[in-house]
Amino acid sequence: MNNINFTQKLQYLMQQVGISSFKALSRAAGVSERQLLRLRQGKLEQMRIDVLLKLSSVLQMPLNELIANFSTIELLPEKAAPTQELLEEIVDLRKEYQRSQQQIEQQREILLQELQQSSLQLLESLLLQWPTAAQKAQENPQLAAVKIVPLVQKPLEKLLQAWGVEAIALVGAELPYDPHLHQLMEGTAQPGETVKVRYTGYLQGEKLLYRAKVSPV
Repeated sequence: MNNINFTQKLQYLMQQVGISSFKALSRAAGVSERQLLRLRQGKLEQMRIDVLLKLSSVLQMPLNELIANFSTIELLPEKAAPTQELLEEIVDLRKEYQRSQQQIEQQREILLQELQQSSLQLLESLLLQWPTAAQKAQENPQLAAVKIVPLVQKPLEKLLQAWGVEAIALVGAELPYDPHLHQLMEGTAQPGETVKVRYTGYLQGEKLLYRAKVSPV
């Protein structure tokens, strides 16, 4: 079987799972395009088992079928014993791969639960006091908002501090316009010109989460 047939066969399998290009297959499977080229050239025997497992999963084809379709080796009867050993090794590797995936999923769930638990602890005062404060505000529209703000502000500040999130600037602050950190709500401004913060933005370390919304002064 020539290389063209291997390429056409791979393209056919890709079409069955909705993958339009070799680059897309490379991204979906997490393997290099050089590995795909080996498969298209009939050099499957030079590829690692973990790469074949990834391709098998993305192409939704059992590993033994993938090997049978792209291997150029003629299996003779006297080679049956080594082939059986190879298949057993492949089965063991697939089981190990599945166990690894399960462990990763379990670890992800544990980390998510820990994050939720730590966040709830930081927001405890808000969770306990906010419903009562909101009810009091509905019963008494004249209740000063300044008495309610700390219930929200303090827990939120603790949570942001725990996550390493910092405000770019306080609302009302006047500072030099920086288009990387600030978003104009109206008008125009050149970098360095004074603007006023209307809505604060946030940074997490060096990563920009939200630009501060500003207007020219």
